[in-house]
Amino acid sequence: MLAKLTQLKSWYEENERKVSSFSLMFGFVFDSLTLQRIDSLWDNLWLVANLVSIGACIIFINRAENTGDSRESWKYFWLMNILQFSFGALLGASFIFYFRSATLIVSWPFLLLLLAALVGNEVFKKHYERLIFQLAFLYLSLFVFMIFLLPLLVHRIGAIIFLSSGILSLVVLWFFIIVLNRVARERFKQSWQRIWLSVASIFILFNILYFTNLIPPIPLSLKDAGIYHNVEKLPQGGYRVLEEEESGLAKYLSLRQKIHLVPGNTVFAYSAIFSPADLNTDIVHEWQYYDEGDGEWKTKTRVPLRLSGGRSEGFRTFSAKSDLTPGLWRVNVATPDGLIIGRISFEIIPSDNMPIIKASVKS
Repeated sequence: MLAKLTQLKSWYEENERKVSSFSLMFGFVFDSLTLQRIDSLWDNLWLVANLVSIGACIIFINRAENTGDSRESWKYFWLMNILQFSFGALLGASFIFYFRSATLIVSWPFLLLLLAALVGNEVFKKHYERLIFQLAFLYLSLFVFMIFLLPLLVHRIGAIIFLSSGILSLVVLWFFIIVLNRVARERFKQSWQRIWLSVASIFILFNILYFTNLIPPIPLSLKDAGIYHNVEKLPQGGYRVLEEEESGLAKYLSLRQKIHLVPGNTVFAYSAIFSPADLNTDIVHEWQYYDEGDGEWKTKTRVPLRLSGGRSEGFRTFSAKSDLTPGLWRVNVATPDGLIIGRISFEIIPSDNMPIIKASVKS
């Protein structure tokens, strides 16, 4: 058995870059196809399993280095590769969940950070031999996981829950470091100041991103949204919407909807938001128009709405507004404290006659 493992190790060393790149790509595609719901027990168990794997690998690797065991041993080789795979799987899964929840225009800095961590897992994997790098990546992964795990457990979202996620991740890391210090005391003593500096930097950065509304309000995500000439709830539970007919090419190339509006008529903002089961919260439709004179977006109306969780297709709700002036408009679908779940951009074009419209049903 040992001889076969040694042969496999030698083959891997000859093809390391190709295999590693393929594993990273395969893991990302696998997660994107198999991870369905952020509140799924099995999906979260998969993430927990990777966190446990990372912790175990860090402990065994540093215990071996602290006792002076040879780095050429096959055990050390496999521990390092399991560590690299687990980091890649965890960060890849987290990126997918956050990408599904985010509005790119608003949350791109945070998504870029997650993507950089995912790519860095491949590019800087040799640095996993450094305890500082290992624990910084562990805390990053742990904090990202806690941000969406805690709302699932307490059925609430908001600033207090986010801060609690950060504190809980620090507590978990603290207990892990206590265990690590017992098995690798000398290595930890050499690096403890830089370890906590790295952890504190990640904690501060995440809080800055959150309180500047750059982290999406996970686990909420916008599944469907649009501006319509009418929205009507049907007796059987669906929603009937009236929308303007557009050619297929114009519909997909346009950055915003074009609404031809007869003065005095009303337009409707429809949104379907995924929320985990038992997580009921308020959301806001924030109607804003672009003031060309001042060169900025100004809020015209904020419509509070109640959100109930559980539907994979999203809980459906809508708001309405009349007397919209011609020009650029948008509706921010947001939490009460201002975190953007999604955004609907559209342009009001004055018209003397109703445009050609078609009816469809949102189930």
